[in-house]
Amino acid sequence: MVTKQFTGSPEEADLRRADSLAREIFSDVANKWAFLIIEALGERTLRFSELRNEVEGVSHKMLTQNLRMLERYGLVERTVHPTVPPRVEYTLTEPGRALRATVDGMCGWTHQYLGHIEDARRRFDA
Repeated sequence: MVTKQFTGSPEEADLRRADSLAREIFSDVANKWAFLIIEALGERTLRFSELRNEVEGVSHKMLTQNLRMLERYGLVERTVHPTVPPRVEYTLTEPGRALRATVDGMCGWTHQYLGHIEDARRRFDA
């Protein structure tokens, strides 16, 4: 399916349409690695290796793919410093920091209800 290119105002967008750009954004941004990268960056600037250490379990490939996607959506800014070897740093943009508030809410919700979810999963799987 080809993503519709929206030309109206954001207030006129029908986010429930199958061809909505919003669905593409939701699909890309609402994944565990993107959430964890956004959370790790927070209010700081990190190098690739620092990010990889912060987001335990992420592969080099997945971190690269998610950083590129977040940069494409304007949520992360990539800065290359002209050194040998080049030093590359990542930081959240203003929209990225705004999204971080939502990510923080999801993290808080997860901490608050983790015990409840574990109990429900045990009951369901029994």
